[in-house]
Amino acid sequence: MTAATATGRYAQRAAAADWDSVARELDEYGSALLPQLLTPAECAQTAGLYDQPGHFRATINMARHRFGSGEYRYFAAPFPEPVGALRHALYQRLLPIARDWHTRLGRETGWPDTLEEWLEICHAAGQTRPTPILLRYETGDWNALHRDLYGDKVFPLQVVINLNDPGTDHTGGEFLLVEQRPRAQSRGSATLIPQGHGLVFTTRDRPVASVRGWSAAPVRHGVSTIRSGRRHTLGLVFHDAT
Repeated sequence: MTAATATGRYAQRAAAADWDSVARELDEYGSALLPQLLTPAECAQTAGLYDQPGHFRATINMARHRFGSGEYRYFAAPFPEPVGALRHALYQRLLPIARDWHTRLGRETGWPDTLEEWLEICHAAGQTRPTPILLRYETGDWNALHRDLYGDKVFPLQVVINLNDPGTDHTGGEFLLVEQRPRAQSRGSATLIPQGHGLVFTTRDRPVASVRGWSAAPVRHGVSTIRSGRRHTLGLVFHDAT
């Protein structure tokens, strides 16, 4: 299999989503499940990279930084094939939604047509460090509510892929999303992501209808406590870090 064929395989999986429905769910809930992006074998292979430090530029102990409990590693470039291929394929699919959101909010839509061009803009602004991450949660681990903001250049959507089988490899570990509604109490949601499937969600804030038009609702995300087993996830952020 050639590299182009393999890359096309991931692009086809991304294209298989009903993107009109994804856009509607994002508008309604701030997140949306995607179809299977990685097979169980590919999930196992990707999770296994965690024990190969040469693939990573940094390791973060979450408890040490009071981010929760657990550990994650930032990939170094060049990325393993699923990471780079899915990041490019999903950017193309999410770009129209991102532009629509910022148009509603009266903001500039400064994202170019390709991920390469967008990352060049990030790098010119001093955001040069890669942000795809591989997370490992053991029993008792959790992730505090947060946002993945690494500088002024931000893409408003990101994707997480569960590499383990919920109910078999782990219990607990629901993906949490908390949204502050304009002039209202916060709204929360919890999603158990099937193995190999992606969840696209809000990075920083998103447009919600209000009596005065569109307002930006701040959003944070996290992960509930792992009650048993081990959970690996692949996180794809579409802007780089300072």
